[in-house]
Amino acid sequence: MSTFPDVGDSIPDIALETPDGGTVKPSDFAGQKLVIYFYPKDDTPGCTTENIDFSALKADFEAAGTALLGVSKDPPAKHAKFAAKHALTAPLASDPLEGGLSDALGVWTEKSMYGKTYMGMERSTFLVDASGRIARIWRKVKVKGHAAEVLEAARAL
Repeated sequence: MSTFPDVGDSIPDIALETPDGGTVKPSDFAGQKLVIYFYPKDDTPGCTTENIDFSALKADFEAAGTALLGVSKDPPAKHAKFAAKHALTAPLASDPLEGGLSDALGVWTEKSMYGKTYMGMERSTFLVDASGRIARIWRKVKVKGHAAEVLEAARAL
């Protein structure tokens, strides 16, 4: 049994850093639905595709009363360059601190590649309802078609 928040639980209200030097936290979106998608690293192929896909559907998410927030451990300045380079419209935030939102949700986790283990961001998405409760969780996300699938879930909520 996981000790991390699950469907039906409140999303932890932990602040994230925004590229403009401010902060954002889940409670800032109270009264609307929120999609928080965690991805490993700016400017890598899968992460770039995922962010472009969510940005392309931003107007559809807004029409469904749903805000978007993409989160990685990359610093805010790197997010700003990444967003500008790919004309991303989905807002990005940084979760640099130990004990941050990605830790609280269990998506900052041990990974392995080529026999080496390391800590990294598990590509995961959380759909939060207007009252701040987790409505759906996607873990170990495959990028292709994911943003559209999340949009359908947001529309159905």
